[in-house]
Amino acid sequence: MELIIATNNAGKVREYKEILTPLGYQVFSQSEKGVHLEVEETGKTFQENALLKARAVYDIAHCPVLADDSGLEVAALGGEPGIYSARYKGLATEHSRRMAILDGLRDKPDRSARFICCICYLDADGQPHLFTGVWPGHIALQEEGSNGFGYDPIFIAEDADGRTTASLPLAFKETHSHRARAVGMLMAWMGREKGR
Repeated sequence: MELIIATNNAGKVREYKEILTPLGYQVFSQSEKGVHLEVEETGKTFQENALLKARAVYDIAHCPVLADDSGLEVAALGGEPGIYSARYKGLATEHSRRMAILDGLRDKPDRSARFICCICYLDADGQPHLFTGVWPGHIALQEEGSNGFGYDPIFIAEDADGRTTASLPLAFKETHSHRARAVGMLMAWMGREKGR
């Protein structure tokens, strides 16, 4: 069965191909199927944004589509940056967005935070199936590490032995992260569906 990944991110497509091809899916990027668009993320939640991206591609390609949306929520900042993680406060660089988080927490004792990833899978009939992975932790006092990207240098997961995600091997994130958890739920569901 053909499946389109609703993204222009080559790395993300490669990851999903490695995961889903063994389950019997022929996985394609949206551009490989002639779908050239950037969907504006106007949803109010990760789930809404994932569904928006999946639906836009499905309406053109009319076959199963997978999309995801993810970000960081910091409790003491009222859940910010949340769905605006990639464009927090309009700042242009990942470093400046990380510094905005650290500055915002300077006088706050609660540093708890969590990464969230929502995967939306639209089946052949266009019915949505949503899978949400949550990775709890807290924000470090300063940046540390060079592995990963985004907020990895300031995020310490609850299962990371006190080290930032960027200080750990990439394999740790690939098996423990919010995306890994959401993908695990998706794969379990796909396995059950295939067995029917």
